[in-house]
Amino acid sequence: MKKYLLMMFSAFFVLSVWAQERTVTGTVTDGENSESVPGANVIEKGTTNGTTTDLDGNFSLSVSEGATLIVSFVGYRQAEIVVGARSVIDVALELDVAQLSEVVVVGYGTQEKKEITSSVASVKAEDFNQGLVNNPAQLIQGKVGGLTVARPGGNPNGNYTIRLRGVNTFGAQSEPLVVIDGVIGGSLGTIDPNDIASMDVLKDGSAAAIYGTRGSAGVILITTKSGKAGRTQVDYNASIAFDQVANTIEFFDAGEYRNQVVNAGLGGTDFGSNTDWIDEVTSIGVSHVHNLSMSGGAQGTSYRASVNLRDVEGIGIKSGFTQINARLNLTQKALNDNFTFQTNLSLTTKDSDFGFDESFRYAIVANPTLPVRFDGSTGTTDGGGYAERPIFDFFNPVAISELNTNDGSDINILGSFKAEYDFSDIVDGLRASVFYSQQREQEIRGTYYSRDSKFNDAAARGGLAGRGTEIRKNELIETTLNYDNTFGITDVAVLAGYSFQDFFNEGFGAAGGNFLTDAFNYNNLGASLDFPNGLGGVGSFANSNRLIAFFGRVNVNIDGTYFISASARQEGSSRFGEDEKWGLFPAISGGVNLTNLVDIPGVDNLKIRGSWGQTGNQPGQSYLSLRRFSPAGSFFFDGNYIPSYGPASNPNPDLKWEVKNEIDFGFDFSLDGGKLTGTFDWYQRNTTDLLFLIDVPVPPNLFNQTWSNVGEMKNTGFEFAFDYQAYDNGTFSYKTGFNFATFSTEIVELAVDELFIANMGSPGQNDTRLARVAVGEDLGQIWLPRQIGINEDGTPEFADLSGDGTYDPNDRADAYAAGNGLPDFTIGWNNSLSYGNFDLNIFFRGAFGHDLLNTYRGFYENFEGTTVNNYNVVKGDDLTTDLTKATVSDSHVESASFVRLDNATLGYNVPLSEDSGIRRFRVFASIQNAFTITDYSGIDPEVRYEDLVDPDNPNALAPGIERRNTYFTTRTFSFGVNLSF
Repeated sequence: MKKYLLMMFSAFFVLSVWAQERTVTGTVTDGENSESVPGANVIEKGTTNGTTTDLDGNFSLSVSEGATLIVSFVGYRQAEIVVGARSVIDVALELDVAQLSEVVVVGYGTQEKKEITSSVASVKAEDFNQGLVNNPAQLIQGKVGGLTVARPGGNPNGNYTIRLRGVNTFGAQSEPLVVIDGVIGGSLGTIDPNDIASMDVLKDGSAAAIYGTRGSAGVILITTKSGKAGRTQVDYNASIAFDQVANTIEFFDAGEYRNQVVNAGLGGTDFGSNTDWIDEVTSIGVSHVHNLSMSGGAQGTSYRASVNLRDVEGIGIKSGFTQINARLNLTQKALNDNFTFQTNLSLTTKDSDFGFDESFRYAIVANPTLPVRFDGSTGTTDGGGYAERPIFDFFNPVAISELNTNDGSDINILGSFKAEYDFSDIVDGLRASVFYSQQREQEIRGTYYSRDSKFNDAAARGGLAGRGTEIRKNELIETTLNYDNTFGITDVAVLAGYSFQDFFNEGFGAAGGNFLTDAFNYNNLGASLDFPNGLGGVGSFANSNRLIAFFGRVNVNIDGTYFISASARQEGSSRFGEDEKWGLFPAISGGVNLTNLVDIPGVDNLKIRGSWGQTGNQPGQSYLSLRRFSPAGSFFFDGNYIPSYGPASNPNPDLKWEVKNEIDFGFDFSLDGGKLTGTFDWYQRNTTDLLFLIDVPVPPNLFNQTWSNVGEMKNTGFEFAFDYQAYDNGTFSYKTGFNFATFSTEIVELAVDELFIANMGSPGQNDTRLARVAVGEDLGQIWLPRQIGINEDGTPEFADLSGDGTYDPNDRADAYAAGNGLPDFTIGWNNSLSYGNFDLNIFFRGAFGHDLLNTYRGFYENFEGTTVNNYNVVKGDDLTTDLTKATVSDSHVESASFVRLDNATLGYNVPLSEDSGIRRFRVFASIQNAFTITDYSGIDPEVRYEDLVDPDNPNALAPGIERRNTYFTTRTFSFGVNLSF
């Protein structure tokens, strides 16, 4: 009896286990050619239980009752199969065309990534930087090797400096050309980051040569999002963000100032207060962003319409903006889909409070015992009751921002229309198109300095008002012919086109003072008494220029193994001399897919490529090649003021564009079934005929400077980037990406062998020279004396570097290259993780090898009487009471290498029922500029590619100087939601 009971129990146990777990076998094949797929992942959904297929595509896996299998492999669409009662399951995977044949936007068209023979980087929307992104340039900051996007400080109205492969000019256009949906020279101000689908960067000369005179600094192609035929989709994205001060300069607080300055008998004045000036001029900046879009289409029509609202508040008083952007992208097909009409329209309005960066500068140097306001019984005040001091170069930082106005409004309109007809019924593969676009940008600026404000000498002038506007128009007409066909194993794609572009800029401005009241602000310049007294200023301008081009390109693909591309653009510009209006810009590149020729174990794809291309660059102004005269003041004659004119430029009929010749060698690879992909590039670019404003004798010239082609610059470097799908079991996945780029910039030829430029400024250091440019040496030298000690009189002791027996501050040979403002290399490191419905993205960015001159330390890290009596003291590592003279030296140059956690975003996809009507519901939290690892003690270690002592005239020959008007860096916390219906 026991024997039978045991047998029954055993049978029941086996049946029970069989019911709960079974072994499933099968084969995974390519659905198109039925070939086996080795290495495919087969995972039981919702678990970590999984396996991979063998060399013949076979698998075996024990699964639980009611299991669902997830089968995936790089280049194929993921498949989900319910096991049910089956024990044998064969799976045919479908090719993921979008992934396997990734389409990359190039000049005047697209190419499959596998065919590209130039250096091109593509960043899709899903890989963009996250968090509070208000400028399209932020989306790819740190994402593309060799492309640097920098904005020192956290000014919400600050512009980003964009450089590709280092500095390649100092007298022409230094930023990459931006092309938005085919609009050449499109403004980033016309587009909202939420509307961008991809950004493609043409990095080398062969890729950019199709854009001729404007391709030397690289090209960024922006493609906006479009609709797809099918069900209408509505998306709503919203976020709220909070900005706080992340970093500033270390200086004495009130207690330290009293103890170490006043009570120590070193001077200074104790005004009796304990003022945190940083706290007084900053606050938490609260911003919110809303994006609503609708897309869809049917019967040959597809569309996407969007509205974006950005209300951004900076940490500084009266700094921020409100921006509204509306966009419509529409595509209509007709005539049996042979005719395609596309229109892209956008309208952006922006109202900005620019604030005053000077309030940050004076908050740092202000005496911390000085109150924000006096009660009138002690000290001095301005008319608003703000505490002021009758000393040089100081203004109450709170009064600067609260009493005065600095704002503006912008209206940007961009419209493009493209009509294309497919003539394949007549000639197979032939298409023709006509493209027209117009971009209009209008800026209105207004400033008012109150009658009560000491800043800008406004109180002495009875108030000051300024009003100005500028309008820029960019009109483009292009026609193209495309021919695509296959001849046996050879695919050929031919492009030919004509381009005409017209630019027109105009503007005017007026400024005056001496108002009876502040009530008008800048809105009633007629109330200024300066104008009837002949002291007001009025000006206007207008200029134009044109570009005409003929261009063509041929791409050849032989059996998917050999790839060749050649292009040329013949272009004429009205900005150049009479004898140099036209130029030719050719390019050629080629590549070989070695994996089609040689079986390399573990290598899925290996393409080697090489290219050469010639591009140009033109200056940012018109009429520089002409003899010009401009107003030169008035003289008194016969009882009247008579206006006079003087020379403004000399003629140069030989003025032409800069020419850049660039070679690039690289390879693209894919390993381990596509889990590891990457690219490598080495390049050398030589830019000749550099545009430079040189000094000339008078006479025989009428003007003492002339724009000429006088220099040569060489850039070299290499770039490496990879993406690795490290782990993915269906529940948890981890993907990482890394890019690395080096830079070297050498001055090969210049009008002079050696040039010393840039100075510290006031107080007391106007005669300094901070930067040196020398033929045969690297650009970016910070040139300063070497401090070796402190003399008995409290002045710094400097080394005799010239060897003549004594140090001479006027002898440039008694200084040396104390640092270099340009980086040696940059990195970007992205990490994407997901677990269930959670996703986490962490992105690090860094720049290494560059130095910065900390001008705050150069002025205020000492106990000179001017410093301690008038200003605060900066607490640098070299601060000592022995030093009683402020003189800039190499001790103020610091290594500014840094690594920054640029962004960390945690998201959660809320589970939804099928009848909820909501396709996607995601919430997220993000932090930007979480922390920075650096030895730099200044405000921001970010690279300074230009000296911005005069923001209207940046100097690319003097990088690496942190000026005192730098807006403090910020840390941003964002919270948001993504909804799709």
